[in-house]
Amino acid sequence: MLKKLLKIDSGVSAHNNVELDRQYLSKDVPMSNIARHQNWYSHLIQIGNKPGMRILEVGSREVTGSYNAKENFRNAEYVGFDYYPGNNVDVVGDAHKLSSYFKEDEKFDIIYSASCFEHFAMPWLVAVEIAKLLKVGGVVLVETHFSYSAHERPWNFFQYSDMGLKVLFSKALGFECIEAGMSNPIVGRFSLLADEYLRNKPVRGLYCHSEYLGKKIKEMENFSWEQLNLEDVVGDTKYPEPK
Repeated sequence: MLKKLLKIDSGVSAHNNVELDRQYLSKDVPMSNIARHQNWYSHLIQIGNKPGMRILEVGSREVTGSYNAKENFRNAEYVGFDYYPGNNVDVVGDAHKLSSYFKEDEKFDIIYSASCFEHFAMPWLVAVEIAKLLKVGGVVLVETHFSYSAHERPWNFFQYSDMGLKVLFSKALGFECIEAGMSNPIVGRFSLLADEYLRNKPVRGLYCHSEYLGKKIKEMENFSWEQLNLEDVVGDTKYPEPK
């Protein structure tokens, strides 16, 4: 009987904890589905591991363990690109000049990058370089961090919202967004080391990962960020009006 009561109590506690955690979500932040942290890689394998497909991974070096990219894309042509040589790296170079490491007419069907965009000093340039190498109709997948521990400093430059990724890969650059969102919510609070008025206050709307899945729909010749208007990248959205 005691074991049964403990089991019931444990279930109730777990349920209560989940409901408590839901209070830390933001209603206006979309949760990724296809592109979420645990789904995007299997999705790319499903659509990309086929004869004739060319796959480029930007930031391919195995840092936290092996994930067998070459084996998972064994039926396609997989190319791994990274700043340093290492396991799973075919081409070494600077992602800000990505297209310069490939032939002028060389194109890919899928280009993806995971846990790397936060380490690019000028990510808007990397987005343009990816656009240069991606076929029209090709797919781009970027997963990076929205809220995460400082890591790999001093090259830990940016954190991204889903909207930030949509700006980088907007229609102005020739992309159509399939999905952009967040995954892996975080429960947070200000620590006792914060300013006194903030201590222990909850921090809502934190998510570890942000993801963008898009398709290139148009070739944009002579693209320049300097020539864009604000509306070109934010679309029909606008900054919230004063209340």
